[in-house]
Order: sequence, then C-alpha cells, then structure tokens
Amino acid sequence: MLQVDIQKKLTHFPLDVDFTVGNEIVVLFGPSGSGKTTILNCLAGLTKPDEGSIQLNGRYFFRKNGVSLQPQSRNVGYLFQDYALFPHMTVWKNVMYGAKSEALAKRLLSQLNIEHLKQQYPLQISGGEKQRVAIARALATEPELLLLDEPFSALDDVTREKGHQELIELHKLWKIPIIMVTHSHAEAEELGDRIMYVDKGQLQLSHNAIL
Repeated sequence: MLQVDIQKKLTHFPLDVDFTVGNEIVVLFGPSGSGKTTILNCLAGLTKPDEGSIQLNGRYFFRKNGVSLQPQSRNVGYLFQDYALFPHMTVWKNVMYGAKSEALAKRLLSQLNIEHLKQQYPLQISGGEKQRVAIARALATEPELLLLDEPFSALDDVTREKGHQELIELHKLWKIPIIMVTHSHAEAEELGDRIMYVDKGQLQLSHNAIL
C-alpha cells in the first residue's frame, strides 16, 4: 500500500496531493505542466517535497523533519519518458543494471519477447523494443512500486496497443502498485484501474476507469 500526502511549492502553483494506491494501476491524467511528473519524481526520490509524507508498505520514504531516503534505497522502478537506456551498454547489460538476479532478468526478456535483442545496443532497436527493454530493466530490480512517465507516447498505434496489453499482463504477474502518467484519455481509460485528474498541482477528480 502506497500512502502519499505531500506539498511542494512549484514555480507557478503549489503541489498539494493526498492519495492512497493499492496493488492497482493508477493513472495520473491532466494537462502538461500540471505537476504529474513532479509527483512521480517525489515518489522516486528525485525531488524532495517541502511538507508531508510518503509511505510504502509501512516504510517511510519521506517524512518532514525525519526521513528522506535516497532513490537507490526506495526499491522503486521508474520508466522515464525517453526510456533513459544506457547507449554504451547492450540490451542485456541494460537489463542487468541493478538486477537482483540473472535468472529474473532472463525471465523478463522471455516474457517481453526481447531475448533476441540481448547483444544489440539501444541505437540498433526500435522504439517499441526500447520501451520493453526499459520495462524489463525496471522490473529486474524487483521493485515494490513501478512509476511510468508517458511510456507509450513515442510509439505508433500498433506498437502502443501491444505495449498496453503487455503492461496489463505484467501487472497481473507482479501485483504491485503502478502509477502511470499519460496525456491520452483513451489510454487512461484502457489501462487505469483508477484515474486521478491533476490540474495545477491539485487532484481534481478520481474515478474508476470504465472497463
């Protein structure tokens, strides 16, 4: 269970959100610049809130005047919008970076159908393949929480739909909280167990997706 109650002063507005996430896919939906990625960065430890607390499975990531864990101590997987793969490393070495076990890394390559890309470099593979490598790398750390920042925005329609199905299947296997940012309402409805609308740093609406 993820429990978030954080406040942070941003350039154009204050961020002030309070929400709880179980083992579900929650989508942060809203206009550009509304604070969605800042929320992810606070959860990952890349940005520090001014006030409040972040707690996952009874362990505090952040608490005002108390705890502020470094990113590497949070056991959070983060899939960045540009995937942030290491260009000088092969697919295999990217996935093994931070992996808990070689057996798990191999299983993820098989599950995501990218075993044949092991010796390729990021510049040699397609956008959809990069996305799957990035997901494999994030899951290979055995995270308790997975954060996805517009993971499908750069993909064509066919590849995007395939990625949606892969994410749904992976969530069934892993059963961890997943928080995803998107600008696509259709994508939010398809993937989210719950959708939280963010505007100017505030949660304006939260509802269950239409299944």
